[in-house]
Amino acid sequence: MSRASRFLHDNSLTLVFGTAFLLTLIGQAASGLADVNNQLVAADLQPVSVAQYLTGSDFAVDVTENWQSEYLQFFLYIFGTVWLLQRGSPESKPLDEAGPESDRAQKVGHHATDDSPAWARTGGLRRALYSRSLGIVMALFFLGSWLSQSITGTSAFNADRLRNLQAPFTWSDYVFSADFWNRTLQNWQSELLAVASMAILSVYLRQRGSPESKPVGSAHTSTGVEG
Repeated sequence: MSRASRFLHDNSLTLVFGTAFLLTLIGQAASGLADVNNQLVAADLQPVSVAQYLTGSDFAVDVTENWQSEYLQFFLYIFGTVWLLQRGSPESKPLDEAGPESDRAQKVGHHATDDSPAWARTGGLRRALYSRSLGIVMALFFLGSWLSQSITGTSAFNADRLRNLQAPFTWSDYVFSADFWNRTLQNWQSELLAVASMAILSVYLRQRGSPESKPVGSAHTSTGVEG
């Protein structure tokens, strides 16, 4: 197998989903531009160009409000599954392993192996941070995209208000407005439903060959077992 083929094989999950993300983002931009311009033409206003739409608040708020809910889902799931359990689900740890687990189980400090990351072999703050780095980064992505949603949402909301000859909102006014929380909560509820559904449905249903499922023949009560 050539080096290029090996790279594609070894990174296919990230590459396929990354490519699908870019294609759907392009599709969203195209359909969003058409929708905005239809509304502007109906209001006897000048349509916007592709560049104006992509750098404007309408596109940005639609993107960031979805990003923040996705990263919230992963942040809560990563930290929640340290302590929370679901009997029979491969999305859960075994029922007797709730908590951060021992240094031996986590291969840190004196229990690290030769190929362990450098910060796993150290102690103190560096190991504490690295031990929680995935959840921390997801939390930062969530907070950053949520802040971006609030800023771009303020701009988009005020553009509509100005077209209707209404006074604009400040950022703080918008953050406490119904529009902001409607946008936010309609995404949060769907993400939380998806996580809860995956946790309970994977107890009884199977997908052969997927690490998100138990082996097809595993008992419904088998917990923390992946196929």
